[in-house]
Amino acid sequence: MNAALDLTGQMRQMGQAALAASDALSVASTQTKNEALRAAAAAIRAHKKDILDANVEDLAQARARALSTALLDRLELNDQRVEAMARGLEEIIGLSDPIGAIAAHWTRPNGLDISRVRVPLGIIGIIYESRPNVTADAGALCLKSGNVVILRGGSESERSNRAIHACLVAGLTAAGLPEACIQLVPTTDRAAVGLMLSGMTEFIDVIVPRGGKSLVARVQQEARVPVIGHLEGNCHVYVDRDADLSMARRIVLNAKLRRTGICGAAETLLVDRAAIATHLAPLIKDLLEAGCEVRGDATVQSVDARVRAATEADWYTEYLDAIIAARVVNGVDEAIAHIARYGSAHTESIVTANAATAARFLQQVDSAIVLHNASTQFADGGEFGMGAEIGISTDRFHARGPVGVEQLTSYKYVVRGTGQTRP
Repeated sequence: MNAALDLTGQMRQMGQAALAASDALSVASTQTKNEALRAAAAAIRAHKKDILDANVEDLAQARARALSTALLDRLELNDQRVEAMARGLEEIIGLSDPIGAIAAHWTRPNGLDISRVRVPLGIIGIIYESRPNVTADAGALCLKSGNVVILRGGSESERSNRAIHACLVAGLTAAGLPEACIQLVPTTDRAAVGLMLSGMTEFIDVIVPRGGKSLVARVQQEARVPVIGHLEGNCHVYVDRDADLSMARRIVLNAKLRRTGICGAAETLLVDRAAIATHLAPLIKDLLEAGCEVRGDATVQSVDARVRAATEADWYTEYLDAIIAARVVNGVDEAIAHIARYGSAHTESIVTANAATAARFLQQVDSAIVLHNASTQFADGGEFGMGAEIGISTDRFHARGPVGVEQLTSYKYVVRGTGQTRP
């Protein structure tokens, strides 16, 4: 039989199983969903060695393929990261179940009682690269929010994903829920992605991409169902004239270098021209001495000979590496204008002791996340108290910012009457 037909049939079987599982999950109690998450967390801890052994194999293959440092960092698991996955599932248990929650309620003059009630999105397809922890985070968030999910991880993390997925299935089984509530596409064939995007519209209600620019661009171009996602994270830190220098130094180093391969890592540093004499040289020196390459404008170059000249392309670039672009701007208005022109509407931070300046920045910067006196690396659902996230959405429709359990719901209107008819 033709291999393409085999794959199409296999994917359609997954879709049909997802539909059947959706019926069961839609009526599952909060207690049952939490039981599944608790058992899955226990399974992750119990099978930590299996997960780490699988990850070692994935890393070896990734290094043989000469994947970038950023991708290797996203791929790598260790004791702490496996434990963080288990804890993430337990934190999701503690979140309020959004399904059935009444978001609004009112009564009309004619006596009609109207409620806006949260419901699942349905069946979610998630396509992701590198990060095996997404398998656990996405599966758990979809389960808690009543959504069946079909996961398609990248080939570089195939073994790790399978090991983690087995733990999620163990949790479902322990709670008496269908295994098809959380499915993992069992092939790395790229044709499976195409089928999820345009060949399974009767099964998949929404697609969430999480990966590099080329993946997200493909999803946004080819998907025949709604997409929740972001194209890239070109994040900025603006150090204002009224910034505390010690605070600014801590924030800039953390925002850029804590983990360079995540979408919340700062890629551009903007420094107020009025702070050149006091702030610019220390900030640039800190970055350079920490091993970060700095690409700057002429003023930034003048404070340290190690700074390379920035090109126009640098202001648009998401490096996901120990590289940062740096520019001097004429105050907060020029910083806001720079971000509007070059940014990706992801995450931006201002460092200042001036409340009015901060308020101007927070109000006028049109990004999914804006921060005052804090690192851009807080752009994370777990740090927002959401337990975990599927990703950071830069869309303006439906969900924006960290996508957690509440963002994975829609709503319906429930109207109760006493025999009313419309005149």
